[in-house]
Amino acid sequence: MNLILMGLPGAGKGTQAEKINETYHIPHISTGDMFRLAIKEGTELGRKAKAYMDQGDLVPDDVTVGIVKERLSKDDCRNGFLLDGFPRTVAQAEALESILTDMGKSLDYVVRVDVPEDHLVERLTGRRICPTCGTTYHVIYNPPEQEGICDRDGSKLIQREDDQADTVKNRLDVNMKQTKPLLNFYSEKGYLVTIDGDQDIDQVFQAIQSAIKQ
Repeated sequence: MNLILMGLPGAGKGTQAEKINETYHIPHISTGDMFRLAIKEGTELGRKAKAYMDQGDLVPDDVTVGIVKERLSKDDCRNGFLLDGFPRTVAQAEALESILTDMGKSLDYVVRVDVPEDHLVERLTGRRICPTCGTTYHVIYNPPEQEGICDRDGSKLIQREDDQADTVKNRLDVNMKQTKPLLNFYSEKGYLVTIDGDQDIDQVFQAIQSAIKQ
C-alpha cells in the first residue's frame, strides 16, 4: 500500500504514522529522515543536500526528488510506503507520480487528518516542555501532577516561542496556504481521503483503516 499522510501542525500525524507503520508494516518515510539517510550514506545527492543545508538554504526540488527516488527504490518499500512531509508542492507531486510510474507503481491514498484551526491552536499553545529533561506536557491533555513543574526532575516548565498563540496562528496560516493547491490536486486525482482528526487517537486510526480498506 502506497500512502501519503497530510495534516497541519498539531493534527496528530506522527501518532497516526506510527500506528500505520505498526499495522501495515510499511516504512514511515519523512523528508528529514530521507535527507539524514542520504547524507549518512554519502550519496552524491546526499552530499548536495548537505551543502545546501549547511548554508541554511532550502534543498532544491531536483535534489529532493532525487533523494525521494533513491529512498523509494530500497527493499523495505517493496510492499509499500508512507510518505510524510513530501510532496509539499504540486510540482513535487507531479514529480512523485513520474517516479512511481517509472517504478511500475502508483499511489493508493492521500490521507489527510483534518482538525479545526481553533482546536489546533489549543493543542499547540497548551504544550509545555521541561528545559532540563525534555519531557513534553500539555496543560489540558497531559498536565503535570503539579502545575508548571516537571514530574521527573522538578524543573519549571516552559512554553517554546514557536508554541505561543501569534506564532502558532501564523504557522497554521502559512501551512494552509501551502497545502491547499496540493489537496486540490489530489482531490481531482481521486486519491484524497479526509479523516476527522478531532476525536480520540484510536477512533482516528479506525477511520483511517476504514477509508483505506474501501
